[in-house]
Amino acid sequence: MIQRRAILGASLLATAGASRLVHAQARRPEETIRIGILHDMSGAYRDIAGPTSVVCARQAIREFTASHPDIPVELLVADHQNKSDVGLSIARQWFDRDNVDMVLGVSNSALAIALKSVIEAKDKAHINTGAATSALTSEYCSPNSIHWSYDTWCLSHATGAPLVKQGWDSWFFITPNYAFGQMLQADTTHSVEGAGGKVLGSISYPFPETTDYSAFLLKAQSSGAKVVAFLGAGTDFVNAVKQAQEFGLMKPGRRFVGLTGYINSVMALGLPTAQGLTQTETFYWDLNPRTRAFMGRVKGQLPPETFPCHNHAGDYAGLLHYLKAVASIGVAKAKASGRDTVTAMKALPTDDDCFGAGSIRKDGRKLHPTYLFEVKKPKDSRGPGDVYSVLAETSAEQSFRPIADGACAMAKG
Repeated sequence: MIQRRAILGASLLATAGASRLVHAQARRPEETIRIGILHDMSGAYRDIAGPTSVVCARQAIREFTASHPDIPVELLVADHQNKSDVGLSIARQWFDRDNVDMVLGVSNSALAIALKSVIEAKDKAHINTGAATSALTSEYCSPNSIHWSYDTWCLSHATGAPLVKQGWDSWFFITPNYAFGQMLQADTTHSVEGAGGKVLGSISYPFPETTDYSAFLLKAQSSGAKVVAFLGAGTDFVNAVKQAQEFGLMKPGRRFVGLTGYINSVMALGLPTAQGLTQTETFYWDLNPRTRAFMGRVKGQLPPETFPCHNHAGDYAGLLHYLKAVASIGVAKAKASGRDTVTAMKALPTDDDCFGAGSIRKDGRKLHPTYLFEVKKPKDSRGPGDVYSVLAETSAEQSFRPIADGACAMAKG
């Protein structure tokens, strides 16, 4: 059961499987917008979602309510524990008992797919920022949801084709045995082969029980591929990179690519271990003046040497845009229909300090550029968090799968 406890304003405390809720003012439920942020708060993906996502969501609420003090916003937090049944149970209770209007985050593709029917049945909204499967804007698209940050098509096509064009034309995949990993491998294969490259082989590993990747790395090494692409994330990725260094898979002449790599993983590894690693994100705190301004606002709320990744940036930007849509159509209409609020989100141009100006397509896909990064050598870094050099940029229009190539019926009608 989701535990409830009063706290002040938009502040909150996240604990595993728990949600904390407050009445900041003496407002009736029908006057207050309630957001539920549902992420992995304690497991393998804690660092790429979890508490930092909560900080970024709170920042969005703080900025919105500063300019709209007449619209109270409350935030609930819960840990889905990477279990779809747990996540669905939390979401249903939020809708049925806690008057939640929008679910933010999720960071689990199977849960995001399963959540679709619940969101539509209750006519609520879902702003997905961490579940990466591109099926959410294809066969599982919904008029009640937006897919922010990135997806498997984006990661694969902003990584595979640019590297093949630079001569890295033979690939081997190490893939977790769940839906997200399988989709990402399929999308990357399409990108690599479409650019003229070859996939020499692949191997899957059991998630979440695998911690020793030596057998998988040796298989990749023996393939002779120029690129070894690891498709796991979080602590899986950190462990695999450490072992890849030991096996010499990150020496000149071969690239070790993290299709789901994040700056958080680089910080955990340290530059001596992560140097030369290649990975793709749609946000980097040191990319431009606006991203640095955002970092300046949240830095004091984060542990030392913690830097948001594109999941966290999406929680901030997606929630801020949702609240702008609420203001445009009014609280009563927004609470009455998540579908109407999502429609309003699509009609409004997007603009925030994390992703800049952008838009949302008919299929719910948020559009913005994608960046292929190489991790710097220690001698090239100016200080903590200065970890990336840009290898390639893919435009907003080319970063995501064309609507015509997907299976989203509502976008083609």
